[in-house]
Amino acid sequence: MKIYSFPSISNPDATILLLGTMPGIKSLELNEYYGHPQNNFWKLLALVFDQEIPEEYRQKKELLMQNNIAVWDVLQACERQGSLDSAIMKEIPNDFTHFLNEHPNIKLIAFNGQKAAAYFKKHVRLTQDYELIILPSTSPANAGKSFEEKLNEWKAITKFSVT
Repeated sequence: MKIYSFPSISNPDATILLLGTMPGIKSLELNEYYGHPQNNFWKLLALVFDQEIPEEYRQKKELLMQNNIAVWDVLQACERQGSLDSAIMKEIPNDFTHFLNEHPNIKLIAFNGQKAAAYFKKHVRLTQDYELIILPSTSPANAGKSFEEKLNEWKAITKFSVT
């Protein structure tokens, strides 16, 4: 089944770009980034920036804006059965040249997991230097690290947030 990603959540002041691969089934149903209740994305971000964990999607987007974070996916579209990145086929990347030109303050591109980084490396050619960090996936499918280990690694993004 062909599926499509969401538009980015961003503003021109963003200094951090957090990239996933492609929304899972639950996120697509809710039309929300990281909508699966067991995905720790929003909880990790709130704890990283010492803020309350947002409940409503509007509050989640405000958390991003307050910390100059843009969220997007590496892929614009793909074919996939289920939610696992390992099932992705016939992927089409998003237009990063246009996005990065429209967001000149981006200093850090951080990947939510290895697969996002791998697809980015496969499809995107950067024309300027950015700090690149691969963070542990916040997906419930990533059980290789404890929540605390993930939190400690995710804290690396704070030095790029200019508020």
